Amino acid sequence: MSHQTGIVATDELRNFFATCKEGGANEGRYRAVKVSIENETLVLSDSGLADGSFEEDWDTLILPMLEEKQPCYIFYRMDSRGSHGGFEWLFLAFSPDFAHIREKMLYAGTRATMKKEFGQAQIKEEVFGTVSEDMSLAGYHKHLQAQSAPAPLTEAEEELKYIKQQEGVNTHVHVDTRQQTVKGIQFPISQPAITKLQQLKEGQVNYVRLELDIVNETIELSGAEDTTVQSLPQRVPTDQPRYHFFVFKHTHEGDYQESVLFIYSMPGYKCSIKERMLYSSCKAPLLEQTEHDIGITAVKKIEIDDGAELTEEFLMDEIHPKKNAYREKFARPQGPAGKRGPRRMIRGANTPSS
Repeated sequence: MSHQTGIVATDELRNFFATCKEGGANEGRYRAVKVSIENETLVLSDSGLADGSFEEDWDTLILPMLEEKQPCYIFYRMDSRGSHGGFEWLFLAFSPDFAHIREKMLYAGTRATMKKEFGQAQIKEEVFGTVSEDMSLAGYHKHLQAQSAPAPLTEAEEELKYIKQQEGVNTHVHVDTRQQTVKGIQFPISQPAITKLQQLKEGQVNYVRLELDIVNETIELSGAEDTTVQSLPQRVPTDQPRYHFFVFKHTHEGDYQESVLFIYSMPGYKCSIKERMLYSSCKAPLLEQTEHDIGITAVKKIEIDDGAELTEEFLMDEIHPKKNAYREKFARPQGPAGKRGPRRMIRGANTPSS
């Protein structure tokens, strides 16, 4: 933009920059310099003298220089010095949302020229803002925090980070590693939940639903009742994860069977990352507790994201997968007609040519 429009600083502005940066009696005198674009040139618009520290002077000098609908540049002197020996400066670029599009484009395209006119070696950092709060001292501190913050993580990285924090997993892999590194999180099972699980084992109920109390870090009873396969999907929440123990009574190949199923329902990404990771991490320890302490062994572990999946046909296929009894034999392709085809004439070395 600056090359196309020929925008450059006036001699007055260049001389003032030199005065602000020179040593001697004027060194450290000026704290803030406001620059505007007028008549396609960079001009000195305002300036402020240092009175206290750079933080004490910040809001007093900068905020009055800002106009609601007018972009501007502000050079603000810090108290620190750079490797060049002089003071370090901040370059503040203010472009309010309510400014005209042409003005915002003009100032955006001239930023590189503005820094070059001032001297890039003495600019420690650049700050951009669209509202006065961005240009305040508090806004500058937020800018510093954002600059020092780690890069944003993907959802998968967030989940992995949460697992490490909750479980204290040692992810170092060595040739002598023998055990599984992620073992899960074991929450204690509440007494009401234990009671209903014991009743399920004894045949008094055929369905028990459990939930995590994330605050108290316990596994609580969510529901327990006799349930048919047809009504089982209605027991699965559509917005919360749950654990389900269900005794599936059925007949297979003429034999009556009662199979204990463990169903882990997780309704996709409707739940928070913390819930998804905790339910996933607590699943294996829960099954271990119910098997060793209560005596319930699930013949099949099923994971679903929608209760509508739990049909009788689906459960039968999970427990008794269909086997393909007939296996087609490999059909060898037929060879050429006859045993080896017609006999070929091979010309020998002593055979006279025609």
